[in-house]
Amino acid sequence: MTTDISRDTNKNVNGALLSGVLLSILGVIAIAAPNFTTIFAETWIAAILIFAGFTKLVYATQTRDRGGFIWKILLSGLYIATGIMLFVYPFTGVVTLTLLLGTFLLTEGTFELILAFRLRPQENWTWILGDGIITLVLGAMIWFQWPFNAPWLIGTLVGVSIIFTGVSRVMLALNARSTSNPPDQTAKAT
Repeated sequence: MTTDISRDTNKNVNGALLSGVLLSILGVIAIAAPNFTTIFAETWIAAILIFAGFTKLVYATQTRDRGGFIWKILLSGLYIATGIMLFVYPFTGVVTLTLLLGTFLLTEGTFELILAFRLRPQENWTWILGDGIITLVLGAMIWFQWPFNAPWLIGTLVGVSIIFTGVSRVMLALNARSTSNPPDQTAKAT
């Protein structure tokens, strides 16, 4: 029974290791072809918005007797229309998403700086300050290079994220492998 459990554990660890390696490779490919990855990510967001819009439309019709029916319909229409616009005009969608990302990072960085100074008497408040400064700088870099950075920025960020996900999976799998197969204690004794 113990060998069945360890065999299942090794199978799971090997699967996690393989998925981590594949994710890392996909991340490198995403960075190597950032324009393609950006369009792919934009199209994926468009599909999600359209699906969410139709889901909201179904919800609106199912709950029309609870009030706010017109607003629910308008909201679902907004989701669907935005998704369709991203499909029809992908480059405009990429430019808009890049601008929104820059705006988000600038806003987040500002809020992080405010939070850091509010927490200033506490220990380690400088970590939040550093996070705020880096986030603010990233947002400013996006804004000052916009719209020229739009074709490659989102794809590059997606690729970096995928690489870090893959590397973390590999490291977790290696850690699980080392803890499930501890070194033989008798070999150390001799």
